[in-house]
Amino acid sequence: MSFNTFGHLFLVTTWGESHGPALGCTIDGCPPGIALDEKAIQPWLDQRKPGQNKYTTQRREADQVEILSGTYERRTTGTPIQLMIRNTDQRSKDYSEIAQKFRPGHADITYHQKYGLRDPRGGGRSSARETAARVAAGGVARAVLGDLAPGLRITGYMVQMGPRVIDRARFDLAQVTENPFWCPDAEAAENWAAYLDDLRKSGNSVGAVIEVSAEGVPPGLGAPVYAKLDTELAAAMMSINAVKGVEVGAGMASAALTGVENADEITMGPDGPVYSTNHAGGILGGISTGQEVVVRFAVKPTSSILTPRKTITVAGEETDIVTKGRHDPCVGIRAVPVGEAMMACVLLDHLLLDRAQTGGVRGKIG
Repeated sequence: MSFNTFGHLFLVTTWGESHGPALGCTIDGCPPGIALDEKAIQPWLDQRKPGQNKYTTQRREADQVEILSGTYERRTTGTPIQLMIRNTDQRSKDYSEIAQKFRPGHADITYHQKYGLRDPRGGGRSSARETAARVAAGGVARAVLGDLAPGLRITGYMVQMGPRVIDRARFDLAQVTENPFWCPDAEAAENWAAYLDDLRKSGNSVGAVIEVSAEGVPPGLGAPVYAKLDTELAAAMMSINAVKGVEVGAGMASAALTGVENADEITMGPDGPVYSTNHAGGILGGISTGQEVVVRFAVKPTSSILTPRKTITVAGEETDIVTKGRHDPCVGIRAVPVGEAMMACVLLDHLLLDRAQTGGVRGKIG
């Protein structure tokens, strides 16, 4: 098994490499009759594409999506949807010097150990370039969610760069699109700019923490015990290249709380249950509560850096390595729309699963 497919009913298979002629995805299980064309998907890809500012890789890719199948007269037919994004700005020669060396912190060495060979040009499938296909799939998922759950809204933003964390007291979603870091704290974004500038100029990189929230998620999504909504979301976020940690709601911080502090107290409102807090991140027992679903994931520093590091060659010789080329000083910046896309795909998948099992029937309260 190669495991390039995720999902249960809304199935997405990604294909292609960083420096191949194209990459993309095949989507199966999309409901028919959904309005869909390239214009519905392209805005999400435009958010992720490289080369938009000095804080991301200077590789210039238009990331123009093409729909090759699965639609007729701009509506989905229920048959497999094939999406393709052509690579137009590869510079494979940048990797010629490291073709026989393994980058520390990179998947170079494990791909070689598992398969006996690897594509050194940009990392092949291990490259962040693979995530363009996920964002395209997320665009399709959002189009379907717009029909099936019109009140659902997914928003991603960066809450930490390296050791520098936002101040939640200054949290303002309106700021997310006003700076290059998707940061909801204007003051933090200004500090991050100077910090990342210094790192970039010194040939270094840094990690980040991304938070993705979904409002308007209907209660009842998720299937205990082995397809819990938080399990699926954690797996989806963890599958993103360079992600090393995921948490839901209070996450790791919940270990420091008492039962009294952690309990999201419930009262009855005019439209149903109302929760005093949301330490659970909108999920209890693997099933959505109707509250905002909140997931965070940690992205490690970019492994391709200009600072010399010790490594070995394929022949087992010890050496130093410097990775030339165009790389993100903080790959977490472009991970924000990827996290949003994975949230959309998982929520749609579980919405379809719930409709298949329960028909949308809900237990009555009050």
